[in-house]
Amino acid sequence: MGNGASNVRPLSDRVVVKPLEEAEQMKGSIYIPDTAKEKPSQGEIIAVGPGKMSDEGARIEPDVTVGDKVLYGKYSGTDVTLDGDEYLILRESDILAIVS
Repeated sequence: MGNGASNVRPLSDRVVVKPLEEAEQMKGSIYIPDTAKEKPSQGEIIAVGPGKMSDEGARIEPDVTVGDKVLYGKYSGTDVTLDGDEYLILRESDILAIVS
């Protein structure tokens, strides 16, 4: 975990995710620039907000914890760069699954 993520405290039901780089696959001798590659949709949770408030005013605890590896929607969340490291801030509802 980079130093930048330790300074971020997500609000409500948001989480901070460090995208995991997918293994490089070479097919033939075709060069694919980074801008043409698909964004990874798997990452590790770095920080978790306190949870969403219900209509009754009770806090709903998040289902994910720091260190979980998760799958999320390809175009979900907001990309941020902290101290040179790339992170994604997204809502817990944008997380599709926890990978074991």
